[in-house]
Amino acid sequence: MGEVVSVYLKIIIEFLAELYIFYGLVGFKLERSKYFILKLFLGLAAVLAVAFGVAYFYWLFGNTVWGRIIVYLFLFGITTLHFRLCFNENYKTVLFCCLLAYAAQNIVYKLFLILWCTGEQLGLFDSWGSLFELYYRLLYYTFFIAVTAGLYFLLIRRQSKRLSNSQINNRMLAIAFSVLLITVVLCSCEDIYFAELSELKENRYSVYEYFALRQTGNALSVVCCAVVLLLIVKSVEERDLKREVEYLQYTVRQSERQYEISKDTIDMINIKCHDIKYKLGSFVNGGEYSASAVDDLRKSISIYDSKIETGNKILDVLFTEKSLYCEQNGISFSCMADGEKLAFISDGDLYCLFGNILDNALEAVNSISEKERRIINIVIKVKNGMLIIQEENYFDGQLDFKDGLPQTIKDDKNYHGFGMRSIKMIVHKYDGELTASVADDIFHLNIIFSLDAVKN
Repeated sequence: MGEVVSVYLKIIIEFLAELYIFYGLVGFKLERSKYFILKLFLGLAAVLAVAFGVAYFYWLFGNTVWGRIIVYLFLFGITTLHFRLCFNENYKTVLFCCLLAYAAQNIVYKLFLILWCTGEQLGLFDSWGSLFELYYRLLYYTFFIAVTAGLYFLLIRRQSKRLSNSQINNRMLAIAFSVLLITVVLCSCEDIYFAELSELKENRYSVYEYFALRQTGNALSVVCCAVVLLLIVKSVEERDLKREVEYLQYTVRQSERQYEISKDTIDMINIKCHDIKYKLGSFVNGGEYSASAVDDLRKSISIYDSKIETGNKILDVLFTEKSLYCEQNGISFSCMADGEKLAFISDGDLYCLFGNILDNALEAVNSISEKERRIINIVIKVKNGMLIIQEENYFDGQLDFKDGLPQTIKDDKNYHGFGMRSIKMIVHKYDGELTASVADDIFHLNIIFSLDAVKN
């Protein structure tokens, strides 16, 4: 019994090794959880410990279809839980990634079976003799590496960068899981019943029709897994198209908002110019040059000293315009910014990043009536090789957080939640980290970029 269980344990460990290779390829770009390395190795140890019990179950019930189905679904389930533990992603994203990895692993295995069954039927491997096990391993591992590399560069690499998002299509997820479940059932039936039909050696048949059915089943499994991959690709592309539409709508509304802010700023400048013109006219016509009148005129002119210089032309324009808006609306805006260090971010991303940060802050403080709480503070500094961006502002009301981001309380969730999602996407695009928190009615936004990583 012990020898048989050890054989089954070897089969399970080989399956898990292949599956984890694809988990690694799929999850390489996902956001890792805290203590990732520790969770990875402790989780692997736990999975291997469970594998011993599964091997015993395999020995008892592995020769039945339902026993085989339970084994592989259970292994998929516990590895999915381990994947969830290691990555800071929601359950739908994790399941999506694991389905992609499982489908890819099964495609590689079934393509090899097609090759192997053909070789066995033609007797191509009969001359291997005592070196059969060695040659089999060399052939399988070479095939596995080649096909895995092909799948990675053709499909997985492109999709892995786009999987980290909470907006997963539930319908596509359900269809993908259903198709993969059918594949597991089909593979289990094939392994049980075709093993009984083979003669002399496994996967060799004296009746050609058995061989044809076996290859048809293998090909059908490949097709089912390919359908799962295509469904995942379609779901990701559909989500990305939806995001682009949301972004376009968001951009249009932000442009309208920016127009209103610019219009208010110009109106304020026109009013100040009119005041200056009136006061100068009063002076020319023999008006009294009182200290208060001169001071009032000085305050009117001081608006043109509001230009903020950060060392970055994009931030200079953006911060200056926002400061003028704050001046007009009784908001205190303070800025200590080393903008030169942000040169690694493209102009468009930089404008969008800080435009969203400031617009969110302005929206929060505009609803505050107390003058002493109408404050926005931004700091951009370098410390210990890290570029740190901090934004703080007061707010009224209650903020709920999901996936580390504050959730909008407005009805239009797609539009009003997009600003923070846009900030997060831009930060992650440049391998940065973002955190948001609330303390004593003050909203804190912190962004960190590694300058060493940026240089590399």
